[in-house]
Amino acid sequence: MKFLGNIQEYLQLEIIDFNTCYELKQSIEEGLTVLWFTEDANELIIDGMPYFFKQNQIVFLTEFHKITAKKIGKIRLLRFNRPFYCVLDHDTEVGCKGILFFGASQLPIINIPLGELNKFELLWNMFSIEMESNDSLQIEMLQMMLKRYLILCARIYKNQKNYPDKKEDSDIVREFNFLVEQHFKIKHSVASYAKLLHKSPKTLSNVFSKMGSKTPLQYIQERIMLEARRLLHYSTLHIKEIAFEIGFEDIQSFSRFFKKNEGISPSEFKQNKIREKLPTLKE
Repeated sequence: MKFLGNIQEYLQLEIIDFNTCYELKQSIEEGLTVLWFTEDANELIIDGMPYFFKQNQIVFLTEFHKITAKKIGKIRLLRFNRPFYCVLDHDTEVGCKGILFFGASQLPIINIPLGELNKFELLWNMFSIEMESNDSLQIEMLQMMLKRYLILCARIYKNQKNYPDKKEDSDIVREFNFLVEQHFKIKHSVASYAKLLHKSPKTLSNVFSKMGSKTPLQYIQERIMLEARRLLHYSTLHIKEIAFEIGFEDIQSFSRFFKKNEGISPSEFKQNKIREKLPTLKE
């Protein structure tokens, strides 16, 4: 089911299986996708990396993620574009910027708690009913339900990732993640982002330590590595061009950085991905 508005608003609601998994590869300009796995044993290749999803897990994707389905059961797909609802312009309403979307290197995944499952089921059913409507209030109703859907997901994600209880600290983490997504190609140091946030590097480190997670530098480096893998896997750029694209002054420093984080050189990584794409010859 698809909703198409008068000014390019787009909303898609589908239940897909392996026979219709081509929908996962579809991309729309300024589009965001939410996948809710309603059966176990799902394997997707996302940006060249394997991910395994269980029943009632949800993953959040942008138009830039590259997806291949290896094995899936049933998935509830929700896809919308910026004209339909902009999560950046409406961040005060849903609070998912830097968490569910535009959140640096991590692939945002949540597990729907058993006590919350009825809310998600009810909301999906209401979505489905409203997609069949045809009146002047349809788009407002759909936008309202999308907001509710994203708010529920953002709350669960923050709880499961142990986000700081203090709103100011939580907002710092979200804004840092968003800034890394914007500037990772040219800003590689924690001090650069601390300056943008009008905080000290130590303050940033202290906020992240409360989460018991990675350091701010690890988030920055993982986002750089994600882009490096994407370009090595999917683009035709030479390694030297990729190094410059993501902010390294020379190929040697990029190669050292990549090997330290991946365990192999960029050229070895690229060759491995090429071999994976080759058909297997039967004896």
